[in-house]
Amino acid sequence: MDEALLRQLAWMDYRLAVIFTVITPIVLLIWSLVSKIESMQRLLGIYWKVASLLMITVYLLIPSWSVGYLTGLLSRILIPISLWFWIDLNEEIRDQPASKLKLVFTSWRWAMTAYCAIGALINLPFFSCIFSATTKQGAYCQVWLEAPIRYKEILHANSSAGFLGFLGATGLIVYGIYLLSFLIFRLGRQGRIAIEQ
Repeated sequence: MDEALLRQLAWMDYRLAVIFTVITPIVLLIWSLVSKIESMQRLLGIYWKVASLLMITVYLLIPSWSVGYLTGLLSRILIPISLWFWIDLNEEIRDQPASKLKLVFTSWRWAMTAYCAIGALINLPFFSCIFSATTKQGAYCQVWLEAPIRYKEILHANSSAGFLGFLGATGLIVYGIYLLSFLIFRLGRQGRIAIEQ
């Protein structure tokens, strides 16, 4: 693939990520709080817990750590699962009377699912960036590091890349512990029910 086209694709992906994974869910959360629709609030709370892996990915990519490519791919798999996994929340949202919020919320869920699926497929060829030091140094992998480095320049200009990577690694450890405890303890006890009994 041409490097200029790849760069445009990478930057478009980061821009879409900001729209779909940050701005729209914040608007939906505020809207659902104002409308007092608890099922949407609960699902968006779960979404934010899962989607935090995207921010962890940005911090892991700032110092060019290979694990960031893996966490980016994993986040695109886990986010759609978190949006559709819960039987009780899906039923409650489906049973809500027709409204603009319900339409926008449902449209966002489908758009996020499509965005994550397409993004995961696009990122599969870059999986080699995780394992090969020589591949990681090529323009092929470096293009995906430009946005995290720009983010660092804007928000963390006085911090070292290593320190920000350490914050990302710490976040990844906490995320991993939380995910494992959910899979081992809570999922077996509650199944696909989001609201604790």
